[in-house]
Amino acid sequence: MRYSARRLALLLAIQITFILALYLVLYDARVQGARSIVVDWLGQKNMYPCTFRKLPMVFDHGDDHYYVVWETTCTSGKSIFEWWADANNDIDTSRHVIEPWYRKIDNNHHRYSVIFGPVTGSTRVHYKVNSYSLPKKQYTINRQSQNEIAQALVISDNQNGPSNFRAILSSAQKTYSKRRTSPDAILHVGDTIQSVRKLSEWQTHLFSPVEDVGGFLHSVPFVYVPGNHDHDKKRGSGNMNYYMDMYHGIYNTGGLRSEKVANGDYHRFYHSVSLGSARVIALDAECPSKEQSEFLVRELQSESFQNAHFRIVAVHIPPFIEFWDPFAWNHKNEKHWGEHVRLEYDPLFRKYGVDLVISGHQHNYQRSTIRRNGPPADDDTITYAIVGGAGGVIDYDRVEDWKMYNATYTGFHYVLLDVSDKELQWSAYDVSGVVIDQFKIQR
Repeated sequence: MRYSARRLALLLAIQITFILALYLVLYDARVQGARSIVVDWLGQKNMYPCTFRKLPMVFDHGDDHYYVVWETTCTSGKSIFEWWADANNDIDTSRHVIEPWYRKIDNNHHRYSVIFGPVTGSTRVHYKVNSYSLPKKQYTINRQSQNEIAQALVISDNQNGPSNFRAILSSAQKTYSKRRTSPDAILHVGDTIQSVRKLSEWQTHLFSPVEDVGGFLHSVPFVYVPGNHDHDKKRGSGNMNYYMDMYHGIYNTGGLRSEKVANGDYHRFYHSVSLGSARVIALDAECPSKEQSEFLVRELQSESFQNAHFRIVAVHIPPFIEFWDPFAWNHKNEKHWGEHVRLEYDPLFRKYGVDLVISGHQHNYQRSTIRRNGPPADDDTITYAIVGGAGGVIDYDRVEDWKMYNATYTGFHYVLLDVSDKELQWSAYDVSGVVIDQFKIQR
């Protein structure tokens, strides 16, 4: 009897150890990060078989269009991208075939991208990459309609903190699981990586975490807002925009082959998209231009924005920053970064009735709803939110006091944004899944 009890205890201990080891392999951020580094190193040494280096990642590319990018460890032969939508009323459900645009980054990084659409009416769209040398897998994007609750995961500034980022994504996944739902989109407000020139960071800081935790990479479209770390500001050939060059304004893959794209003269990251009954304008805070200013006014005046139940602007650098590195702020002129957002853009936000301005850049959480009277609007109410806590080193030092923020949290966090026909619900969570701030905008 005593022998049997010992053997049973030993078997139980082995099972517990196996389960713990399996958990570490599948979910622990440190193990997943180490795995990504090892795979990247093997690929560089030509010791890894020809396969996907980066699985397909999907971006919202304007209304009813998507941009998909993936990368292989070698040239994958004649790759074909195929997409189709579920049958719904009179929707065209035929299969559409696209030859992707190919860009060789180096001998071990071969990037492919497509733009597809329009996809209208259908609630689900499917796609896959066909290549004789690569494994084939079908992916599905669940689309929401304006009459449903649109759910977005809002994050920013995960650069240089891949383990923290994985923890944030894991916590968000658990929060959605408790709701028995999943996000329709991921609104990323910039700084996905630290150095645009380091290919390894794209893998370990962005693609691998988003794929490993929840499989968000290929099924939940990113609404991408560029940060100051995300893209090469060089206009011309040889730029380092390896993955975040969605070329908004071009709505077919053939346009990616145009001369202006090949020459690098496509530097346009600003765009707009609908999220349920909300309209979102995304701006490039790092590279202001006459073209972007004209785009902003045009979008603010547009019927799609003015008729939206909720009007949102997402821009990486906040109009009102309070926390930063004191030395850089005072002695390296970083206090002047993005002044155009406050001096040029914010008066336009007020004039045209923007409800919510979402930013990152500052590595903590702040939120304020303020009401003002006087030019350029007689009565305007705007909520400003800073969500820069998805993994980068937290900012603790206050460098300004605008006397406007009524919620501040210096820790890692994420936001669940729910938009219904008559209500916008904002819920901010810390990394343990505890609510740190909430507010509603109702119509």
